[in-house]
Amino acid sequence: AKILLVDDRPENLLALEAILSALDQTLVRASSGEEALKALLTDDFAVILLDVQMPGMDGFETAAHIKRRERTRDIPIIFLTAINHGPHHTFRGYAAGAVDYISKPFDPWVLRAKVSVFVELYMKNCQLREQAALLRLQLEGGGRQAAGGAKESPGLLAELSARLAAVEEQAEALSKQLDDDSADAAAVATAAHLERKLTGLRRALDALEPGTGSAPSVSSQG
Repeated sequence: AKILLVDDRPENLLALEAILSALDQTLVRASSGEEALKALLTDDFAVILLDVQMPGMDGFETAAHIKRRERTRDIPIIFLTAINHGPHHTFRGYAAGAVDYISKPFDPWVLRAKVSVFVELYMKNCQLREQAALLRLQLEGGGRQAAGGAKESPGLLAELSARLAAVEEQAEALSKQLDDDSADAAAVATAAHLERKLTGLRRALDALEPGTGSAPSVSSQG
């Protein structure tokens, strides 16, 4: 997964890289809001760490541009700021679309833990999209086979089911982790959305099982 780090001060970017390197993900630097928006044109990111106080386009304005784009509007944004102007300043950050707001100096462990949650959610969503693509192919192929009187391929169905079960298990474990840690509401909501997608995918897959006239009950893992 790629993580976008946006700060106009090189030493701050270096510090963020040192903190997040343990996650073993791809860290992408941007020294301005404009540079961040350019990076978002071509790459997909799991989360954005965005400094509020930057010359030119500040963090709030950058976040507004990110949230206006259909391609990037759902990417979680964590605001980082060295100053605290009180509740109004914090509210402005959340109003701009941030999922979290952290004041510098921040606890490296806390920041790393928060980022890791969104990286994990991003990876689960990527897996889910892959399973959905495979399922669409199976549905299309099944429709053509049904027209010719052929049966569904049990081998492919079994492989799809096994892959989906693995994602379901990981999503369930992540949801329990979020509950245990009293995580951010945005992370919990994203995890719930992921589980709803998994439930729909499981129903569609179960409906393809030979001899099934209607969608059976959802797997307990979903």
